[in-house]
Amino acid sequence: MGKGGSLSEGVMKKIVLSYSYVAIWIFLSFSVIVYNKYILDKKMYNWPFPISLTMIHMSFCATLAILLVRVLRIVEPVSMSRHVYLSSVVPIGALYSLSLWLSNSAYIYLSVSFIQMLKALMPVAVYSIGVLLRKESYKNDTMFNMLSISLGVGVAAYGEARFDAWGVLLQLGAVAFEATRLVMIQILLTSKGISLNPITSLYYVAPCCLVFLSIPWIFVEYPVLRDTSSFHFDFVIFGTNSFCAFALNLAVFLLVGKTSALTMNVAGVVKDWLLIAFSWSVIKDTVTPINLFGYGLAFLGVAYYNHSKLQALKAKEAQKKTAQPDEEEGSLLQDRDDNKRNDQQN
Repeated sequence: MGKGGSLSEGVMKKIVLSYSYVAIWIFLSFSVIVYNKYILDKKMYNWPFPISLTMIHMSFCATLAILLVRVLRIVEPVSMSRHVYLSSVVPIGALYSLSLWLSNSAYIYLSVSFIQMLKALMPVAVYSIGVLLRKESYKNDTMFNMLSISLGVGVAAYGEARFDAWGVLLQLGAVAFEATRLVMIQILLTSKGISLNPITSLYYVAPCCLVFLSIPWIFVEYPVLRDTSSFHFDFVIFGTNSFCAFALNLAVFLLVGKTSALTMNVAGVVKDWLLIAFSWSVIKDTVTPINLFGYGLAFLGVAYYNHSKLQALKAKEAQKKTAQPDEEEGSLLQDRDDNKRNDQQN
């Protein structure tokens, strides 16, 4: 604090940068979601091939990542054995490909606003899978919080004017696979001391995604594209769409690396409300009062969950600060005892 209680220039700079990272992430995430919806929706660009679109994204991201790591050497590759790659990176790549495939497929059947409401189940899925895999400890109050979020999403689904059971199943599957991927990253990579930034993660994961996606693509979309589509690759549409997807990965790294994962969760709630408003006002999707009431309940549950995580982080940091002086005092006492013993021996 400066004179008169004003914030110092350094603090103000950090605040401005933090809000800038949040704004960039929201803008890019917003853009990728709306752009994918535009390409896949039959009433818009009308190219309903989600596997192909995801493979285009992964090809673009893998090519740029290889260029930055192997050719330009801007980023150093991570030292990783073949065993670690096969046992850790490959499963994560498989989960990521399934998550992207199903989430993009959902845009064909559901409105942007309703998809954002269903995504509110992500904390529920992450916590539940974490408990099942013994990464999280079970707590009654946390589970009650998860049930309140689920109830809110259920009410929103009940009030959805354009409800499609297959689309809901696809989006719920995407949430489940993404939540499993996030937990597996903690278990498989963090436990081995491996840290991947977005460029190195795309360098290792994107080729895996391409291999896994090519299997369903050969049987599901390739025959249709070969026999019925007069598709000509639009470099402007698919190029800018893929670039946005790559930039979003960098924005995630900036936001989490320079602020915290909790900040990203809070920013995600803001982004969801903006997308719901955009979907209703611009795309003209129907948003019912029951939709909003249900998502409002889920929103309160997610907000309480984020608040609880923040309090837990503060308590952990406070515990570290109180433990540090005790450790220093213990070290000083140990040094004093050692010096006494040395004096007696001399």
